[in-house]
Amino acid sequence: MVSKSISNCVVSHVSTLAWRNQKILKKSHCTSHKAEHLNTVLDHFRSLGLLFKRCTLLLPTKERLKFISNTFSQIPCFMIERCDALPLCQGFVCYGVFLQTLIAGWDELECHRVFNFLSKTAHLQWKIEGAVTSNPGACHWLEQEIRFFCRGVMFEQWKNRRDAYFWLTCILRPWPIINQARLLFILFGPLQSDGKLGWQDVWDGAVVHDALWDLAKAILLLYGNTDGNKNWSTDTILAIINEIIVMPQPWHMENVARLLILCGNNICYNVLASKALNGRLFEISRILIFLILVSEKDGYCMNWVVTMIQQVCQVFTLPLEKRSFIERMENMFSEVAMELVEQVLAGHQNGELDTALRSLNSLLIANANFHTDIFCVFLKKE
Repeated sequence: MVSKSISNCVVSHVSTLAWRNQKILKKSHCTSHKAEHLNTVLDHFRSLGLLFKRCTLLLPTKERLKFISNTFSQIPCFMIERCDALPLCQGFVCYGVFLQTLIAGWDELECHRVFNFLSKTAHLQWKIEGAVTSNPGACHWLEQEIRFFCRGVMFEQWKNRRDAYFWLTCILRPWPIINQARLLFILFGPLQSDGKLGWQDVWDGAVVHDALWDLAKAILLLYGNTDGNKNWSTDTILAIINEIIVMPQPWHMENVARLLILCGNNICYNVLASKALNGRLFEISRILIFLILVSEKDGYCMNWVVTMIQQVCQVFTLPLEKRSFIERMENMFSEVAMELVEQVLAGHQNGELDTALRSLNSLLIANANFHTDIFCVFLKKE
């Protein structure tokens, strides 16, 4: 639509209350999770995005966003804390599809303006401040709203990693590292069955592999953009991980191990090497024992852990340091085994005997498999 008169005519039409109620308000409150119905609604908002893109083509970015704000500001399902049907309502996802279509092809400066527009209209920064400065879980409804808004509008429909990285950086950049860690957990951490964040789950017991996958992907997204990037460095990512695994309390070690495995070789090695350089042998050995245990439980190749231990060994320059590291790790096997024995004994009283026995059995099998692989490595060298 390069004709100004036609564009103005369309803008006037879509600005009417009747059109907005018919085309936006009635469609935005989508609580159906049937794929066919949801896809129809998303296609509708994709078409709306294309319509708004074309009819505002002649307007500067600031005016385009102002027009969008005037049209969408009264839609409850597009605003934080305005729709009472979350997480069933797919309004945020609809809004995300609309915006994705609208700003496709815009340059980075214009996209920054879009983020500032979203932050302003949704009061996002103020709400994030309320969530990250409260005790974890104290404002659980606000945490949920922030999660659903950011994921629905900025992430779920943005399949391109570059786009996802841009939005994630915009969200995290204004905050100090401890708040960035809190935000990453709010956005991508595990959820309980009632939709609340699983703050307690990660330190109270082991969570399943899939529960930590989104969080690991977010960390990998940031880590993949550390080379020559002023926003993120390897040290920053490691600091964020170290903050995540102690909030709200130190995580259950199986969860730490699972997160590191999901984050991949490079991040896992850097976390361990950083602790080795700082002489934190207790922490390294404990993490490694649980990496061995989780590898056995989740079916990962034990040779992966053996290789990781060999790489960490190279961080130590003196033979005595390497010996101390190996001794500390072997002693940790015994300590963790005794902890699990105590859990087995306690399980007779609290009804968790089966879980404790399975963990102890897995550790003993993991110990045998790990040392078998270690001996195989030495035999190959002879």
